[in-house]
Amino acid sequence: MSEPMTEVSERSPATSSGRSVRARIQAFGGFLTAMVIPNVGAFIAWGLLTALFIPTGWLPNEDLAAPVSPMITYLLPLLLAYTGGRLVHDHRGGVAGAVGTIGLIVGADIPMFLGAMIMGPLSAWLIKQVDRALEPRIRSGFEMVVNNFTLGFLGLGLILSSYKVIGPVISALNDQLLRAINSLVETGALPLLSVINEPAKVLFLNNVIDQGIYYPLGLQVAAEEGKSIFFMVASNPGPGLGLLLAFWLFGDNRVIRDSAPGAIIIHFLGGIHEIYFPYVLMKPLTILAMIAGGASGIAMFMLFDVGLTAGPSPGSIFAYLALTPPGDHIGVIAGVLVAALVSFLTTSVILKLGMGASEDSTTDLDEYADRSRAMKAEGSAVLADAMGDSGRAGEDSEDVRKVVFACDAGMGSSAMGASAFGKRLREAGRDDITVVHAAIEAVPADTDVMVVHQDLAHRAASARPGVEIVTIRNFLGDPALDTLGDRLTERTHHEQH
Repeated sequence: MSEPMTEVSERSPATSSGRSVRARIQAFGGFLTAMVIPNVGAFIAWGLLTALFIPTGWLPNEDLAAPVSPMITYLLPLLLAYTGGRLVHDHRGGVAGAVGTIGLIVGADIPMFLGAMIMGPLSAWLIKQVDRALEPRIRSGFEMVVNNFTLGFLGLGLILSSYKVIGPVISALNDQLLRAINSLVETGALPLLSVINEPAKVLFLNNVIDQGIYYPLGLQVAAEEGKSIFFMVASNPGPGLGLLLAFWLFGDNRVIRDSAPGAIIIHFLGGIHEIYFPYVLMKPLTILAMIAGGASGIAMFMLFDVGLTAGPSPGSIFAYLALTPPGDHIGVIAGVLVAALVSFLTTSVILKLGMGASEDSTTDLDEYADRSRAMKAEGSAVLADAMGDSGRAGEDSEDVRKVVFACDAGMGSSAMGASAFGKRLREAGRDDITVVHAAIEAVPADTDVMVVHQDLAHRAASARPGVEIVTIRNFLGDPALDTLGDRLTERTHHEQH
């Protein structure tokens, strides 16, 4: 059963008044992730279209390549703008975000991804303030007229201002970012970005860099050249693979060694990089191995002059290979393997020079996994406060039909949890219950039960007031999941008898 919201809130580190700068940056990154992740399928579709049909693609075809330019110019930025606006003010905010962004798109000569990620939420925030101010003053029966015309007039102002004022400012900012990154490429200093990227990953700050900078700039370059190395500077699965292999062979105790093979599968094949974060937190010096591995991988990508056609999300080796354009596979594979080798060798040395085996430290990994989740939850709670006030969990539903596993971005851990729990219910004969995963802010309205990490309960209650919330510490094998599963399957037995 879910824990009381007041207890969870008191335990959460994010409820204290003195929140860290890291948590605030992390919350910003979480918002960017929630804006980008739901649209990743569209970006991958564009990337595959590009890899196949542009003149340098696998199957060059001018006719079938016709949608490439309209998609990157209009569709993809508008999807980002709508999603960002919807996060701020539901569907009405999404409409305002898309309307405000069209002025940027028309007034710019580059794909306006960075602009869409700014203008979408900003437009939604403005209409939200207008609605708050006018709602108490609208006479009964005039709601539709007022709501439609306020959005219409505000939309007109947003289009004109984004076309003439905001657009040029964002274009200039975009040009400066692109110039700075390109200077690193030209001077051969791009591998130095690993000094920022790898620690940022472990601290859950990478989304600000990845979704906020690398992906928008990468899409611009890919629109012109058909590929970009920017998609690879922070998403390479090689360093994490090397780290986990070293822990598998040279870990301090059996628990660590036995957990590593499963983590390797989830990380390298599934693309869920956060699975290795607790290992780095447990041995902080291994961050040097991650930096060395990441830098080596980037250096190899530069040496072979390779790139991807779109952002690999999640960062799985399968996504890497699927988004690699013709002629680049050797360089891409070389970059991943060299990164893994360098990370493996460096981590192995660090572990070998450590304190050696420690038979009484079998709970270390769980401890640092909890610490990693708490760090992630700290920023999530800051974001929850920024999005609205918290609610409370609803009463136990008598007829559960939809269970949603929710986390920060709706991918990774929640996807694994939903898959395992759904299989468990199906095996018990509960095919009538739908089990899905989603980002907390995108949980469907018809949800009966939300399953979230205990440190995200505050944010979950804010997103879906009145929905029952089951709090857990681990998306796989948590006692609270056993209790929920037993409760739902017992109900089936009662119905059958």
